[in-house]
Amino acid sequence: MTRSLFRSARTTGKTLRVVLVKPSKYDDEGYVIRHFRGVLPSNTLACLASLTRDVAGRRLLGDIDIEVELFDDTVEKIPVRRIIRSHRLPRTRTVIALAGVQSNQFPRAADLARKFRAGGLQVLIGGFHVSGTLAMLEGVSPEIQELLDLGVTVVKGEVEETWGDLLRDAAEDRLRPLYDFMDHKPDLHDRPIPMIHGDYLRKFIVSNFGTIDCSRGCPFNCSFCSIISVQGRKMRERSPEALIRTLRENYARNRVNFYFFTDDNFARNRHWREIFLALIRLREEERIPIEFMIQVDTQSYRIPDFIPLAARAGCTQVFIGMESINPRNLEAVGKTQNHVQDYARLIAAWHGARVATHVAYIFGFPFDTPESLRSDVARLQSELQVEQASFFMLTPIPGSQDHARMVHSGEPMHPDLNDYDSFHETIRHPNFRPGELAASYREAWKNFYSFDYMRDVLRRANPENYRNIFFNFIWYRNSTLIEGGHPMLHGFFRLKDRVDRRPGCVVESRLRHFLRRSREIRATLRSWLALALEMEELWLQTRKRSEAELRLVAEIQSLRSQLNRNLRAAELQLAHIRTRLQFPELRVPSRLALALRNLNFGMAKRLAYSRSDLRQFWQRATARPIRLLARPHRVVLNFLKDAQLFFLFLRDLARA
Repeated sequence: MTRSLFRSARTTGKTLRVVLVKPSKYDDEGYVIRHFRGVLPSNTLACLASLTRDVAGRRLLGDIDIEVELFDDTVEKIPVRRIIRSHRLPRTRTVIALAGVQSNQFPRAADLARKFRAGGLQVLIGGFHVSGTLAMLEGVSPEIQELLDLGVTVVKGEVEETWGDLLRDAAEDRLRPLYDFMDHKPDLHDRPIPMIHGDYLRKFIVSNFGTIDCSRGCPFNCSFCSIISVQGRKMRERSPEALIRTLRENYARNRVNFYFFTDDNFARNRHWREIFLALIRLREEERIPIEFMIQVDTQSYRIPDFIPLAARAGCTQVFIGMESINPRNLEAVGKTQNHVQDYARLIAAWHGARVATHVAYIFGFPFDTPESLRSDVARLQSELQVEQASFFMLTPIPGSQDHARMVHSGEPMHPDLNDYDSFHETIRHPNFRPGELAASYREAWKNFYSFDYMRDVLRRANPENYRNIFFNFIWYRNSTLIEGGHPMLHGFFRLKDRVDRRPGCVVESRLRHFLRRSREIRATLRSWLALALEMEELWLQTRKRSEAELRLVAEIQSLRSQLNRNLRAAELQLAHIRTRLQFPELRVPSRLALALRNLNFGMAKRLAYSRSDLRQFWQRATARPIRLLARPHRVVLNFLKDAQLFFLFLRDLARA
C-alpha cells in the first residue's frame, strides 16, 4: 500500500515526487525478508519524511510542489512498476531515496536501484554502508562503483542541513554522482524531529510505538562499530524542547506513548537531564503516559541521578552494550570503557530503579571458544540475572576499524554483503571449526530463552515491567525459533512474493510456489500454536496475582490438605468467606457458580497455576483415542476448561 505522507499546496503544477524507500534484505533462499506485521519502525524514514516536509513548508524549491511517499520493504512490497509509471505524468519528476541502507541491505537496495534506473528514475542511496565504506577505505569499493556506473547518486554522510539542496538538484535533473557531507556533521539542535506517521505505524504489531534519535555520535572507540566513522565521536543533540513538543503532538495525533530512543549511547547525550525532567513533567503534570527504552554504556550507572531520573521519566528497559564478560576480549576490541568487575553493580543499579535490563552480547571475539561462550551465557543468567540478551556474531561491518584492517591486510571475509547481518559467519575464527560459531550462536538463543529462565525472569520482574518483558519473550521466541533469524530483523508472519526474489534464484511456477507456501504456512501455524501454549503456561506460572487471590489459594490449599480430597461447592465458598475477612473487595460466588467452576472464568483464573493436567490428559487421550469415546463428558469439560484458560490468557495480553 502506498504511504502517501503529504503534498505541498499547488502552485505552478510542477511536482517533485520524493519516494522514500527503506530496503530489506534477502533470506538464505533469496526471498525478501518481509512480514505481515513488523516490530521496529524505521527511524531513518521518519527523519527523511520530516526533512522533506520542512523543505516543502519553507518553499525551498520555489514554485515546485513536493509530494512524498514512504515505503518500508520489510512490511510491504515496493510497487516498482507503479512508481515508474507515475514518473511519466506531465510536469512531474520523481526521485527515489534508498534510505538508511546497512551493509546486509545493500544487495537488496542495489537491485531496487537497478530497477528504478532502468525505468528512467533518479535514485539516491545513503546510509551506513556507503558512508562507512567511503569514510574508511581508500577509493570507491566495487559494489558502490557499480551503482555509480548505473547513474545512481551516492550520498556520504548526514543530510539535515543539505536535504533541500539535494531535492533542488533532483527537481532540476542535475544530481551529481557523489555528495560528500562527512567533513561537516550537521547541528541537530534546531533540525526537524523525526515524524511519526499513523498509517505507517499500523503495519507494525504495536501501533503506539515510535522511534526517535535524540542525539548522534559516540565518544568511545570500539573497533567493531561503524558509528564513530559515520556519525563521529563528538555528541550532537536535538533540542529537548522540540523533542518534548513532538512527543506531545504524537500522543495527541496517534496515541504514540512508547518510544525507542535510538541514540547509540543516550547516557552521553549532554541534555539527558533536561529531557528526563521534561518527560517527568509530561507524565506527572500533563498525565501523558510516555514510556521508553534507551541504549547506554556500562558506565552509565556512575552518572549521578541518571538512573533514578530515567526511571521516573518512564524508562522501562535499558539496552546495555556489554558485548563480553571476558576482559581480554574487551581489551582486544578497544572497548576499554567496559569493566567486567562493575557489571554486577551496573545491573543491580538498574534493577534497583525497577528498570529491566537487556544486554548486547557478541560471539566471535578473539578469545572466545565454544566452551567459554556456553559458560558466558550461563553467567548472564545466574550471576547477572539480566532479563534479556541479544546475541550477535562478530561481523566486520564496512565502516568499522575491523573491516578496514582486514581489507588492508588481505584477510579473508565472506564476499556476500547480504550475510553481514550478525547471524551469519563472515570471518574465520581460529578457535572454531567452520559452522561451529553459528552452532554456538543458535545454542545461546535456545538456552537463554529457555522456559525455565523466562519463568525465573518473570517471577522476579516488577509488576509494571511484566507485560513488556512477556511481549519481548514472544517476539524473541517467534523470531529465533519460528522465523529462524535475529529478532531485530523479523516481525510476525513471513510474506514471500513469488517473483520478488534475488537475481540468480529460480522463480518458481505458481503451482510449485503455492504448494511450498502452503507447507510453510501450515508449519508456521503449528509452531505458533505450540508457542502460544508454551507462553500460556508461562503466564499461568508467573502471572502477577493480587494479594486477595494469593490468600484465597492458600485457604483452598489448607482445606484440601485437611480434608485430603477435592473441595465441594460449600467448602469452596467457605474459603472465599474466610478470605473476604481480610480482603472485603473479594466477591463470594454462589454455590451454583462454584459447583460449575470448570465453566467459571473467575475460578479458572484464580486457581490455575498450570495447564499440565490438561496437557497430560490430551497426551493420554491422543495416545489411546478409545478413551475419548469412553468418557465423552471428560473430553467436553477439559476442552471447555482449556478454552477458558486460553481465552483468559489472550484477554490478559489484549489488556496490555
